[in-house]
Amino acid sequence: MERYGNDDFTETGGDREEVYSKVVKAGKRTYFMDVRATRNNDYYLTITESKKSYDELGNVSFSKHKLFLYKEDFEKFKEGLEEAIVVVKNALEGKLPE
Repeated sequence: MERYGNDDFTETGGDREEVYSKVVKAGKRTYFMDVRATRNNDYYLTITESKKSYDELGNVSFSKHKLFLYKEDFEKFKEGLEEAIVVVKNALEGKLPE
Protein backbone atom coordinates (compact mmCIF):
# COMPACT_ATOMS: atom_id res chain seq x y z
CA MET A 1 0.00 0.00 0.00
CA GLU A 2 1.27 3.44 -0.85
CA ARG A 3 1.81 5.75 2.09
CA TYR A 4 1.33 9.45 1.50
CA GLY A 5 1.58 11.00 4.92
CA ASN A 6 0.41 10.43 8.46
CA ASP A 7 -2.47 12.90 8.53
CA ASP A 8 -4.84 10.32 9.99
CA PHE A 9 -2.96 10.22 13.27
CA THR A 10 -3.99 13.72 14.22
CA GLU A 11 -7.30 13.88 12.36
CA THR A 12 -8.83 10.74 13.84
CA GLY A 13 -7.18 10.80 17.24
CA GLY A 14 -4.88 7.84 16.62
CA ASP A 15 -3.36 5.82 13.85
CA ARG A 16 -5.90 3.39 12.36
CA GLU A 17 -4.97 0.20 10.57
CA GLU A 18 -5.02 0.68 6.82
CA VAL A 19 -6.69 -2.34 5.21
CA TYR A 20 -6.73 -1.20 1.57
CA SER A 21 -5.45 1.76 -0.39
CA LYS A 22 -6.13 2.86 -3.97
CA VAL A 23 -4.50 5.87 -5.65
CA VAL A 24 -6.25 7.52 -8.61
CA LYS A 25 -4.27 10.20 -10.46
CA ALA A 26 -6.36 12.67 -12.46
CA GLY A 27 -4.52 15.69 -13.86
CA LYS A 28 -3.45 18.06 -11.08
CA ARG A 29 -5.46 16.05 -8.57
CA THR A 30 -4.75 12.74 -6.90
CA TYR A 31 -7.43 10.81 -5.04
CA PHE A 32 -6.61 8.39 -2.24
CA MET A 33 -9.27 5.86 -1.27
CA ASP A 34 -8.38 4.11 1.96
CA VAL A 35 -10.27 1.48 3.92
CA ARG A 36 -9.35 1.61 7.58
CA ALA A 37 -10.20 -0.51 10.61
CA THR A 38 -11.41 0.95 13.90
CA ARG A 39 -10.41 -0.35 17.30
CA ASN A 40 -13.67 -2.34 17.36
CA ASN A 41 -12.92 -4.10 14.04
CA ASP A 42 -15.37 -1.93 12.17
CA TYR A 43 -14.40 -0.35 8.87
CA TYR A 44 -14.77 3.01 7.18
CA LEU A 45 -13.59 4.66 3.99
CA THR A 46 -11.63 7.87 3.64
CA ILE A 47 -11.45 9.65 0.31
CA THR A 48 -8.73 12.29 0.13
CA GLU A 49 -8.33 14.75 -2.72
CA SER A 50 -4.82 16.15 -3.00
CA LYS A 51 -4.31 19.02 -5.42
CA LYS A 52 -0.89 20.25 -6.47
CA SER A 53 -0.44 23.99 -6.89
CA TYR A 54 2.40 26.43 -7.35
CA ASP A 55 2.95 29.85 -5.83
CA GLU A 56 4.34 32.87 -7.69
CA LEU A 57 7.91 31.67 -7.00
CA GLY A 58 7.23 28.22 -8.41
CA ASN A 59 7.18 26.49 -5.03
CA VAL A 60 4.97 23.41 -4.92
CA SER A 61 2.26 22.97 -2.32
CA PHE A 62 -0.57 20.51 -1.88
CA SER A 63 -4.05 21.19 -0.58
CA LYS A 64 -5.95 18.23 0.82
CA HIS A 65 -9.63 17.63 1.40
CA LYS A 66 -10.75 14.52 3.22
CA LEU A 67 -14.12 12.81 3.39
CA PHE A 68 -14.92 10.12 5.95
CA LEU A 69 -17.57 7.67 4.81
CA TYR A 70 -19.07 5.19 7.26
CA LYS A 71 -20.71 1.87 6.38
CA GLU A 72 -24.22 3.01 7.28
CA ASP A 73 -23.93 5.73 4.64
CA PHE A 74 -22.40 3.68 1.79
CA GLU A 75 -25.61 2.90 -0.09
CA LYS A 76 -27.09 6.41 0.06
CA PHE A 77 -23.72 7.94 -0.88
CA LYS A 78 -23.36 5.54 -3.82
CA GLU A 79 -26.89 6.30 -5.05
CA GLY A 80 -26.32 10.06 -4.80
CA LEU A 81 -22.95 9.85 -6.54
CA GLU A 82 -24.31 7.70 -9.38
CA GLU A 83 -27.25 10.10 -9.86
CA ALA A 84 -24.94 13.13 -9.91
CA ILE A 85 -22.65 11.44 -12.47
CA VAL A 86 -25.64 10.78 -14.74
CA VAL A 87 -26.68 14.45 -14.47
CA VAL A 88 -23.16 15.60 -15.41
CA LYS A 89 -22.99 13.21 -18.38
CA ASN A 90 -26.43 14.31 -19.58
CA ALA A 91 -25.54 17.99 -19.14
CA LEU A 92 -22.45 17.47 -21.30
CA GLU A 93 -24.82 16.24 -24.02
CA GLY A 94 -27.01 19.33 -23.60
CA LYS A 95 -29.70 17.58 -21.53
CA LEU A 96 -30.04 19.67 -18.39
CA PRO A 97 -32.28 18.50 -15.53
CA GLU A 98 -35.71 20.11 -15.32
